Amino acid sequence: MNKLKARLKSGKACVNAWLAIPSGFSAEVMAQCGFDSVTVDMQHGVQDYMSMIQCFQAMDKCPITPLVRIPWNEPGIIGKVLDGGAWGVICPMVNTPAEAKALASACLYPPQGKRSNGPIRAAAYGEASPYQSLANDEVLVIPMIETQEAIDNLDAILDVPGISGIYVGPSDLGFSLGMKPILDREEPQILAIYEKMLKATQKRGLFAGIHNATGAYAARMIAMGFRFVTIFNDSGLMARAARAEIAITRKTAGDVAS
Repeated sequence: MNKLKARLKSGKACVNAWLAIPSGFSAEVMAQCGFDSVTVDMQHGVQDYMSMIQCFQAMDKCPITPLVRIPWNEPGIIGKVLDGGAWGVICPMVNTPAEAKALASACLYPPQGKRSNGPIRAAAYGEASPYQSLANDEVLVIPMIETQEAIDNLDAILDVPGISGIYVGPSDLGFSLGMKPILDREEPQILAIYEKMLKATQKRGLFAGIHNATGAYAARMIAMGFRFVTIFNDSGLMARAARAEIAITRKTAGDVAS
């Protein structure tokens, strides 16, 4: 049921879209672009639960896997986004094994976890379905590694039952280490941390994901060993494309358009 999880298990790289814009039409456009998955960003994006549902509905006809980055490690919102149709949860600022256990518990049904039953959209609007018997095997549970504390606890976090892989937030990771909060990092210290993460996940048969500003850097991260790469977000890509076309227009037209 979760094509993204199957692809990740096969070792193939997966390219993920990121939705900051609370619009079903924007989601529909992004879902048609060839991504393997699309993540609704409820942490830093301008998204709420209802806009998430609208995005999911708009993407239903496309062969992509819907994911959500939740605003925080809180069981209420975790259960709600999964009930709403998410096949994976990306959770920010998971720094300890205890926090990873809380995340997994909220994502998984008993006996593995404590998720409450009520998959209003995930199980075809309440109709009889095998969803409950499949969900624990299909839902991706993805803590974000964004601090020195999380790096120090990486092995313990990865050893928590139910964790599917990790997702690197380069901006906050660098920020926590006294660096500028940017994507597509080049610092040797950060690249060494990435290598450590890749070795730790590969050792356990898990995957590592990372947020990128450009497709070129995302490809570089795939070559490094990351198997889940995001390219910026919808609003950022739109602005970047608009600025590029405006620059071409003004340069080509010369003084008249300058």
